Amino acid sequence: MPHTQTQTQTQRLIAVSNRVAVGTDGESANRGGLAVALAAALRQSNGIWFGWSGEQTEEFTGQIAFHRADGVATATIDLEAQDIDEYYNGFANRTLWPLFHYRLDLTEIARDFAGGYARVNERFADTLAPLIAPDDLIWVHDYHLMPLGSQLRARGFANRIGFFLHIPWPPPSLLMSLPGHRELARGMLDYDVIGFQSEEWRQAFIDYATVQFEATLEAEALRLGERCTRLLVCPIGLDIDDFAGAVHSMAAKQTESRLVTSAVGRDMIVGVDRLDYSKGLQERFAAYELLLTDHPELREKVSLLQIAPPSRGDVASYRQIRADLDALSGHINGAFASIDWVPIRYVNQGYSRDELFGIYRAARVGLVTPLRDGMNLVAKEYVAAQEPADPGVLVLSRFAGAAAQLPQAVLVNPHSIEDIAEGIARALAMPLAERQERHQAMLATITKHDVLWWSETFMAALAEQPDEAPAPTSTNVARLPDAASARR
Repeated sequence: MPHTQTQTQTQRLIAVSNRVAVGTDGESANRGGLAVALAAALRQSNGIWFGWSGEQTEEFTGQIAFHRADGVATATIDLEAQDIDEYYNGFANRTLWPLFHYRLDLTEIARDFAGGYARVNERFADTLAPLIAPDDLIWVHDYHLMPLGSQLRARGFANRIGFFLHIPWPPPSLLMSLPGHRELARGMLDYDVIGFQSEEWRQAFIDYATVQFEATLEAEALRLGERCTRLLVCPIGLDIDDFAGAVHSMAAKQTESRLVTSAVGRDMIVGVDRLDYSKGLQERFAAYELLLTDHPELREKVSLLQIAPPSRGDVASYRQIRADLDALSGHINGAFASIDWVPIRYVNQGYSRDELFGIYRAARVGLVTPLRDGMNLVAKEYVAAQEPADPGVLVLSRFAGAAAQLPQAVLVNPHSIEDIAEGIARALAMPLAERQERHQAMLATITKHDVLWWSETFMAALAEQPDEAPAPTSTNVARLPDAASARR
């Protein structure tokens, strides 16, 4: 049986991620999904969140800055310019990120990048080591820190160490294009638990490990020699209670009211994405143009609001995306706009969480069409923000991790502009009863598998000792330990 919440509280949690942003004036700067998910577990166990501060130092010293905000203790280090360039901008964002999102054409291979990645993971391990007590549980996050578990094992730590991959795991044929792929993947098996967003990513890891290392699959675990690593499908969720309050905030209501007033007689389609080539934004714009071409009756009856805050502007491929989208949006507006209607509003800035919730609520269609995505919480946010009596429709990429949990969305192939355009048209024409039925089912899933369920489910697996391993089951989200229902 998995540990209960009370049992896991007896062991301190050390969470490790690439970035740990420290708040000011007593408030945490972390309001993202990961921060919300970890905060409760860290508070309950009097734990520590360790990682990079995001700041640069002239020379790496290993000095740790300790802070406490919102009841969460953080321990951060600064990195040298070379570390940031090779480890973060290089191997993490120009090698692993495109490769793991199936973009081999954009993957940059450089020995300096790989060397910087190994060096920073060693520095994380050396700096973290003095903070670790024998009974601590250690939870490492994401592709920046895949080797950290093996680095800690090499330093003699026998603690229970878990890892969660927030992005996809690529199929073996893609991973094998990476020099050093065996060493990278072999180090993953030094973790006691590995969490994946979906069964597809878990199966891709199994396919690689069973062939490359001749590891054997035993129930939900891979065995290699004496070490056994449990593989868990544990998709991240929303802080549903906090979301429910924020969606009714004054800022959310004001934003919704402004949009509804400005779009009288028109249905709004919304996309909210970080400016990234994995999000399928060029294909989305082209699909919207096709929609207006094939359905002239929709002209002046719909509008697309695309919010895409820029990111990683120092990487050439990201600068190219922005230029492409600027040109596409200008082309669409030039071809279809009238004196009182602009078909597409393309905005390169971010909005507060509450404002975004108001935007979601005002939109008849939520357009979430990444080419490949580990999860995509925007899909869940859009569903959670809707008015149950008159909900909008989610149009969702089949290749987002969220699609496995939200089959009631209108699922589309993001590589096909025809399929996206048809999905939007279907969503706009969907009857109220069908919209309500689909929304009710998706909201139930999002509410049940929320962010605390995610954290507690993973922590329960991490706290299990090997002799407490679960009986064989098929790996299915619905059959994971339901920590949310136990909590409620």
